[in-house]
Amino acid sequence: MAQDIPIIDLAPYRVGDGAARRAVADAIAQACETLGFLVVSGHGIPAEDGTALHRTAFDFFDLPIDEKLTVRRPKNDQNRGYIPYGEETLALMHGQVTPADYKEVFAIGPDDVPDEPYYSCDLAYPDFAPNLWPERPNGLRTAMLRYYDGMLRLANLLADAYALALNMPDGFFTDRLARHSCQLRLLHYPAPEAEFQAGQLRCGVHSDLGLTTILRNEAAPGGLEVQTPAGDWIAAPAIPDTFIVNIGDLMMRWTNDRWRSTPHRVAIPPREARARSRRLSIGFFVIPDYDADVVCIPRAGEAAKYPPVMVRDYRTARFAAGAGLQDG
Repeated sequence: MAQDIPIIDLAPYRVGDGAARRAVADAIAQACETLGFLVVSGHGIPAEDGTALHRTAFDFFDLPIDEKLTVRRPKNDQNRGYIPYGEETLALMHGQVTPADYKEVFAIGPDDVPDEPYYSCDLAYPDFAPNLWPERPNGLRTAMLRYYDGMLRLANLLADAYALALNMPDGFFTDRLARHSCQLRLLHYPAPEAEFQAGQLRCGVHSDLGLTTILRNEAAPGGLEVQTPAGDWIAAPAIPDTFIVNIGDLMMRWTNDRWRSTPHRVAIPPREARARSRRLSIGFFVIPDYDADVVCIPRAGEAAKYPPVMVRDYRTARFAAGAGLQDG
């Protein structure tokens, strides 16, 4: 039986009373427990911010490769700058050996970092490595930072709802985002110009590492697919003025496996549709304070399945495992 990704209107949570907020939180909990993916509407993020970034991102990816490489990611463990085709294999984060993902990426983290030891000490690396900005297109930095700010507001709204859904104190998750290292990634999937290798996908099967992910999806052949608990693959919708939201491995551990961090992938487009399969996804990856302790939240009568772990220790090495081919 096919399983749909639920659509949840966040407007009652943003502007409603306690009963309305509880109803939305309960709907989120149901989605997170069953599929780990949901679609959110009524989020309050201006649609024009996504439209502007989408247009400007294509302007960047249309640049000559030599120009894009001037802002190439310096090291594998840094999610910063340009990541060319062939240098990321996300399936490796989960021990699967596959050909490289058929995509290219431009990524940033926090841009205006306080001049304080928390952000510059050894533990702060690579979460607060500097962003790299290309000379062209002129509006890329402005568009990315405007979008980043909107996503951070939405991330905090969701974090607040997650606490209510889990019957945790107000601020439980938002307090742990006070010194976040959230990442914004422009994910470009060009129309294929050659045959795919055996076992290759536009993005290999993986689950995300952080707290939660907020994705601006684009409708095109060969798009995002989500694995259901039954093992089937379903296409994620691309509905105007909505975002795809999914739970990450960190939140799955935090909830003692109550909420699902679901495998997903970006599929190969059908051969007859490849000429029109170019697409761009914009992903915002919500990462709590690097020194926050992740302590399981079991339900009554449950034992904790995992020992406490610091956010940094949980995710940094795993990201680097799938990050690329460069040395160092």
